[in-house]
Amino acid sequence: MKHPLPPALPEVVALAVESLTTRLRGRLDAAVGALAGTEVTAEAGTLRVRCGEDTWVTLTPDPSGALSEAGHVDCTCLLAPRCLHRAAVLTSCPVADTKRHPPAPAPPAGHASAAAPAAALAAVPATASAGPSAEQVRAASGLWAAAASVLSAGTGGAGAVLRAELLRAAHTARLAGLHRAEAAALDVVCQVRDEHDPHRPRALAASVAALRELLLVTHRLRTSDPDPALIGTVRRLHRPDGPLRLYGVCREPVIGPDGLGGVVTHLVDDDGHWYTLPDVKPGGPARARRAGDAHVALRTFLSDHFRLSRGGLVLTGAAVAPDGRLLPEPGVRATFAAGRPWAVTARVAPAGGERFPAPPAPGSDGAGPAGPAGPLTVRDLEVAGADGQDLLARVLPEPDDRVLPEPDGGLVRLTPAHRHPGLEHTANLRRLGARPGLRIRVAGRVEPDRVSVLRPLAVAPVPGTGATLRLPHAWQGRADLGYDTLHDDHFPPDLPALPCGPAPSGADAPTGDSPLWRMRALVELAVAGGRRAAAEPARDGVHPEHAAALHRAGFVNGARLAAALGAVAAHRTRDAFGRLDDGGPDRYAAQWLATAVYLDGTEAALRRASWHEYPAPEANG
Repeated sequence: MKHPLPPALPEVVALAVESLTTRLRGRLDAAVGALAGTEVTAEAGTLRVRCGEDTWVTLTPDPSGALSEAGHVDCTCLLAPRCLHRAAVLTSCPVADTKRHPPAPAPPAGHASAAAPAAALAAVPATASAGPSAEQVRAASGLWAAAASVLSAGTGGAGAVLRAELLRAAHTARLAGLHRAEAAALDVVCQVRDEHDPHRPRALAASVAALRELLLVTHRLRTSDPDPALIGTVRRLHRPDGPLRLYGVCREPVIGPDGLGGVVTHLVDDDGHWYTLPDVKPGGPARARRAGDAHVALRTFLSDHFRLSRGGLVLTGAAVAPDGRLLPEPGVRATFAAGRPWAVTARVAPAGGERFPAPPAPGSDGAGPAGPAGPLTVRDLEVAGADGQDLLARVLPEPDDRVLPEPDGGLVRLTPAHRHPGLEHTANLRRLGARPGLRIRVAGRVEPDRVSVLRPLAVAPVPGTGATLRLPHAWQGRADLGYDTLHDDHFPPDLPALPCGPAPSGADAPTGDSPLWRMRALVELAVAGGRRAAAEPARDGVHPEHAAALHRAGFVNGARLAAALGAVAAHRTRDAFGRLDDGGPDRYAAQWLATAVYLDGTEAALRRASWHEYPAPEANG
């Protein structure tokens, strides 16, 4: 029987890779690929990985289940412990949660590009507003260099050696007390590993965000920026002092990679902080459908996700993860409580809404990914019509106590959160699109790279108007679009269904593409294919066309940045022997970062304009 590999601490992986000879490092990626279908057996708390005819690697995790020391991994070959087998197995392991383990000494530097010697670094506390210390600046510079190398190679070309260098730099940052930079580096490593996994869907937007965060934080630290937020803190479980009163909002079906499926129930407290209760396990789409009415897994709490999403919860001794997940830790006691109308619950936060916590990564507390995470937008809309499987609508402004709001112009597009036939998203949007003039309150996620596109999770009536939904009392004023089925009697009788909900005539129907799609394509191409891929459009004459289009759309600075990125990527210098080289990754990384930061900020502004959003407090944790 094949067992999953245990997680390994970054410094353990980095040390194993750095101990290899240059020749063995060149063979590491092939060795990692060969382990994809290898035999893994478990016996008496140890795991054995077969690495050839007569070679076995034995893994002995610590009580937490992680490989936290070099001695936890043994190999039977004659080259051990400086062998390819140990390094390949450790590189294949997930990255362990470093918060559960005290920092160990950093492995010795194996390359000229490595950060400052670990012997000079102690566990440095977070600095005050005076700025980062000299040790922290050196650690940030090393992490910047490692991240720039990954960016230059691209996620497709960043092999095990580059990932190990990034892990080593992350460990050095941890020793220097750079908690935010370390977390960003580990996120990049996880994204790169996922890109190399053929069984996982590509998530370029997540890889772009991870690299942007890492390069931005390390760039500001290495220039001695005094902002204390750059240092960050160690994110631990939050345990409220008193009882935690939560109100259910909606259920979200989850269909993840590796056959995962389930549901995430979203809740909110009186202060507008959002929480999630995930229930994601192997089972795929079939389990995602069943889980909507499954029992809630929170210690001895007896209820189901439907009742909880319509009611509430009182927790004593609550344990809340940094991303807002409610954890079934010892000592947690849960009691079912009454809910409140969805119109009140969804409007607890100021206009613009809060952020739903990002779904947990696979293997953390049994939960799996719930698709792309992003801000939850709660908006009142007026249905304009259907466009295929999508719904077109106009955004209603914030209501006034004296005047019923009217739509204020442009159309937005609602697309199914999941198109799987076992879920109700597509059918419900089709029924809504058949009734132009219907007013609905929608909760969903705006797509980060398509600012006028929303993936709705739930709908509710809009108070103060007759042209809105009439939902059953048992639904408590909301319909979860993935689980509940809208019927004819849920709509106002004076808005009969059209035979086929047509799209509005005219040229104002949104295509869903951001005006900045050319710039986003270049930024994502650079992350996926590396510097050489980013240089190809410049050599082929594509950049001038994109720059001209951005100029025409009014994005003058964007056009300049995109053109500069292509030029820097294509720039070649000659070394002392006259040979062409890329001139080092530093300048290229700085130009990519400037372009990515501009893109992120401009798309956020366009998103706020499209949905009339305003800045809101961060989610709990």
